[in-house]
Amino acid sequence: MTEVELPSDRVKKYLQNISPQARKNLLAEIERMQMYGETMPGADALLEQLRAEFRGSGETHDRVGNPSRHFFQAIEALFVNRPAERTNPGQISRGSLSPIWEWISNDLLRTMTRDYSEKVKDALIKGDAPRARTIARDFQSKVLKSLEGTLDTDDGVRRARSALAQYTASQAAFEDLRKIMAALRARDALEKLERALPLKIDELHGKVLANVCGFLDAFAAEQGSGALPFAQAVVARHLKMRWQLVRLATSTAQGRGVAAIAASRFAMSVTLVLDHLDDLRLGLKQALRSDRLQLAKQNLADIYEIETALRAEIGHLETSDWGRALDGLMAQVAADLDAEFHRLPEGTQHVLGSLHRHGAQGGLLVLMRRGRDALRSLVTH
Repeated sequence: MTEVELPSDRVKKYLQNISPQARKNLLAEIERMQMYGETMPGADALLEQLRAEFRGSGETHDRVGNPSRHFFQAIEALFVNRPAERTNPGQISRGSLSPIWEWISNDLLRTMTRDYSEKVKDALIKGDAPRARTIARDFQSKVLKSLEGTLDTDDGVRRARSALAQYTASQAAFEDLRKIMAALRARDALEKLERALPLKIDELHGKVLANVCGFLDAFAAEQGSGALPFAQAVVARHLKMRWQLVRLATSTAQGRGVAAIAASRFAMSVTLVLDHLDDLRLGLKQALRSDRLQLAKQNLADIYEIETALRAEIGHLETSDWGRALDGLMAQVAADLDAEFHRLPEGTQHVLGSLHRHGAQGGLLVLMRRGRDALRSLVTH
């Protein structure tokens, strides 16, 4: 009698036939898919096996090795925990870094990468961080030159896409590769901008706003407008209230309407804020699922603060793609709350319920269904 192969056995056999790096990439991609509500047959079994493997080995799957971390460190301000397919021109998905590094290491510049890794590891062992940084910057220049030569023709682009596809299923990782190239070209200017900005900007208005706009104009004059989304992403990291980034666009627009703001040289700031709102939405969803209700309450408050600010700062927002994107995100927030609220442990709903002034049982959902204005009142108490 032939022994029946269990699903777990098939999963183990599949994982044994792919490289350790491919297993790390697979784990990261499945976790990102689940974060965004996407499904894949057999994902739960794969996750169980992969997580058990990395726990058993003492490895962490979400951090690349020291040489690659130092290679990417100069542009890490641009990295986000979003799938490459959902990044904007000012962002680079962390999920793309490992496959891109593997392609560089194994295909593009195998010998140079090995030499770089040995040198930077030696510097780190000796505690010589400045030397490690210099080694990394030199190698960045070599990689950039090689990439520019490789992607100079249509045939080179096709070959690069095909080679990169061996390390990731994400088609958008190639666009992240292009953004990494652009960011490395602007590396020194981005570092200069970081140094010029205040460590923390409590309010982006008045003289502070004028100064920041001046820094960005100088950056664009040196690097070109194509690199400006990177600079705006850097500015966003310095803001106490991320939504205030839209003031870059509203302060330089020839009017308060959507069309005028969209024509501003800093229009990308609106998209960056919308993506930040989406990240908060995901954080809210995860906090609810793990019963971290105080964090959920804070995320919900931040979400409605951003919604209120966008509708106040941008005239006729509802008629624009930005407005429709905002409406879609708020509808997803409502759906996430609706899906998670009733499964919270008994006796804990009051933590979220306390967000509104009436505090009635189930009041959160009642107010949610009464519309945006009622939802906004949730965060007033």
